[in-house]
Amino acid sequence: MRKDANLTLEQLSEIAGLSTGSISQIERGLANPSVGTLAQLAYGLGVSVARLFQTSDQRPAPVVRRSARRRLRGYCLGDEGSSSHELLTPDLDSAMEATWVRTPPGHDSSVRPYRHRGEELGLVVSGHKDVYLDGHRYELGPGDSIRYCSMIPHWYVNPGDESCTALWVAMSPSQ
Repeated sequence: MRKDANLTLEQLSEIAGLSTGSISQIERGLANPSVGTLAQLAYGLGVSVARLFQTSDQRPAPVVRRSARRRLRGYCLGDEGSSSHELLTPDLDSAMEATWVRTPPGHDSSVRPYRHRGEELGLVVSGHKDVYLDGHRYELGPGDSIRYCSMIPHWYVNPGDESCTALWVAMSPSQ
């Protein structure tokens, strides 16, 4: 992806805030990067974190059956293991990425706010979710939605005593 974007190791290092040595080791399969490091790489490459998990170049069918959703493990920063993200789009080759997100009570991703290119739209299906945009809290309940520029530092908290289920759509600028 770095080469496709016509970036040198040094350029990606500067944009992503990672050392050239780390990036080189990841590219050569000699390092097992953390989710935080993957997020920094995705930001530097101008893609979603999920795009880094793509495993196939084949074009899948346009329909994704509930039973066949791909589970994205370690997808979000600061909440590894506590939330569940299922891919609703058939692949990650599009500018649009949609996920079905379940977060348990008390879930909090504020440890490291997200920031990446594009826009996001979220719709709470059940439960409650607080969305923080640059520190400003927006409280969402069932049926509430939010849209925002993903370049704004953002994070999520489930303040309720029940799990939250939400549909989240991220749009990345065309490459």
